[in-house]
Order: sequence, then structure tokens, then C-alpha cells
Amino acid sequence: MKKNNSNQRDLVYVHLNETKQYVLSYGIEYPEFAQSLSDLMHNVLLLKHHFDDGDFNMHTLLEFVPNERLNNLAKDDVYGYGDFCWIDFEEEEGLNELTGQELAELLYLGHMKDHLKPPFYHRLRNRFVYLAHDDGWWNKVYYRNIRDFYRMLGDVLAGKMKESGLEKNLLGLKKKRDFPSVSMELLLNMKQMMKEGILISFHDTVQTRTSIEIPIWVLGDFDNMDDMYEEYENVARGKYDAKLLFDKKTREWKMYSN
Repeated sequence: MKKNNSNQRDLVYVHLNETKQYVLSYGIEYPEFAQSLSDLMHNVLLLKHHFDDGDFNMHTLLEFVPNERLNNLAKDDVYGYGDFCWIDFEEEEGLNELTGQELAELLYLGHMKDHLKPPFYHRLRNRFVYLAHDDGWWNKVYYRNIRDFYRMLGDVLAGKMKESGLEKNLLGLKKKRDFPSVSMELLLNMKQMMKEGILISFHDTVQTRTSIEIPIWVLGDFDNMDDMYEEYENVARGKYDAKLLFDKKTREWKMYSN
């Protein structure tokens, strides 16, 4: 089991490091991230990529994607890049004012996928640092405001529900329909579990006449997603630790712990 695993879109692993302001994840892809938070992204400085529609910045000797072309980036095969790393910024003038030390820190971010200093720069006014290897397989995202993460996760979970076609009509046929985002308040109640490392499985969903139940397991802190997946296969045979429940009648989300 390695890369391109067929369950990648059906499983979401999240490990929250609140102190260092980053989230390590599996199962959340850049197009999903961008769809949720595009209104907060101005321009993107590419640290590792194979995107061929960027502009070149002479000061950093790096390519960037201006706001009007971010949709093209979201449509590209970023999974196929291998490493895909970027930092957002407000104005190109900010790029031109970066010091040599700051540029060295950015290059280190892209190369090592880790920070030397907290990676938020007043010259860039960035909200995010996005570091991925095989996008959706291993993603590490820094958030200036961690509430942006909860907003994104709520949108992504709703989107995965829609894509899975879990609701059925009277003939038993799957149908795709929109689901409301999972509320920030509900996700904040899951924060302690996320700090330990959780897996949310659409693959193991249970559907009844009145609800859809999505199991959650507390897996622990994993940096290697092969190891994470093996642990999921072990615990999936037993009882889950919590569940997300979607009430079909009220069309509301709830969360229950065991």
C-alpha cells in the first residue's frame, strides 16, 4: 500500500499541532483547500512545483502565481508534482523586500518541509504555508489563524459527503446533493482528539433511514502515512472513538463520543 491508494479520498487523517500552528493531514487535496479558502489567498509564491503558468520574480528567483491564475493552479495535476510547496503573499513589492535570511528560511521550508522560525512574514502578510508530498497523501499546512483550518475542514468534510453520494433516493440509487459545512463550533469540540491525531472514515460510513454516521478513530501522531494507514486497518476492526452524525431530517451535523 503506497501512494494513490484508492481510499485516499474516503479517509481524512488530521493531526493538529496548535503550538507550532500547523496541521499534518492525509486525504485533503489542494483543490479542496483552495475551494474553501480562495477568498483569503491573494498570490502564491511557489517553493516546490512543476506549474508552467507562473510569473518570475527577479528578487527571489522564484516563480509565483498571481491571484487571477490561482484557478489554473487548482485545476493542475499538483499530485503529479511530487513535492508541492508554496506560501501566499499580498503584494509583489513584499517579495522584493525579503531579506537574504528570510529567503533562506523560505527555501528551507520548501526543501525540508519544516520551519527554522515561525513562517509568518510581515513583508508577505501570509496566512498560510502549504507543504505537500504527493498532494493529499502527506500535507503539512501552517495557519496564521487556526480558525481558517476549522473553516476549511468543515467545508472539505461536507464536500466529501457530496462526492461519496451517500444519500439514496427511494429507488435506492445514490444521488449527489449539497451538504452543509460542519460547523466550527462542532469541530472545536474535537480539538483535543485532533491534537492526538484522528482519522475520519467515509469508507466505513453507516447509513440508516434517518441519519448518516461517519466513524472517527483516535490514531495518534503519525508522520509516515503508510504507518498511519496500517494503524487504521488495525483499529477499524474494532469500536470507533467518536462519530460524526448527519441528521437527514434537520440536515444538521452532530458529534458523539464513545
